[in-house]
Amino acid sequence: MTATLPRIHNPAFLIFVRHGQTDWNREGRMQGQKDIPLNPLGRLQADDNGLRLSEYLSRNGLTPETFDFVASPLGRTRDTMERVRKGMGLAPSEYRHEDLLKELTFGAWEGHTLEELAMSHPELVELRRKDKYQFVPPGGGESYEMLRQRIAKWLVTVDKPTICVAHGGVMRVMRGMLEGLPPEMVSKLDVPQDRVFVWKDSKGDWF
Repeated sequence: MTATLPRIHNPAFLIFVRHGQTDWNREGRMQGQKDIPLNPLGRLQADDNGLRLSEYLSRNGLTPETFDFVASPLGRTRDTMERVRKGMGLAPSEYRHEDLLKELTFGAWEGHTLEELAMSHPELVELRRKDKYQFVPPGGGESYEMLRQRIAKWLVTVDKPTICVAHGGVMRVMRGMLEGLPPEMVSKLDVPQDRVFVWKDSKGDWF
């Protein structure tokens, strides 16, 4: 039987927005916890997601005041959250920061592409390819499993409708726990930057 991630907590209503694109995203560089700003496309994606969320709430008879707004403290997530809130007609700065929502760190690999690392550390890149979920990058990096443990600590605190702005890795492990997915699937999940994920009544969907 295939192992799946433990379902630590199942919030009734959680909306997730990934930060908009950065230049390092575009270049395929391992970003991790480096504070790389949104690029022009990323700012547009964040603005559009604010409008998308506003339309979603209106369509479903919801008000922003119903929600707790929380973001990773990195610059690209703060900028995204403030643009999202502005698109919803809200004061941009009225939200919380949460350190547990930071992206996983790639340690010494941050700033590099896989192509570059395959030239300098082919044996490590091969180990990562074989088990991306458990692989720990050198120089103080985190595996997806280590990130899952960190995000689980936050997820159990979500006790009211919440709009969260964070990172691709965060979304992967969060969705893995919510949906009970196998680890080998979690690290490969697509996390678009121009859509919003809604988890409501134990079901998830993108819009």
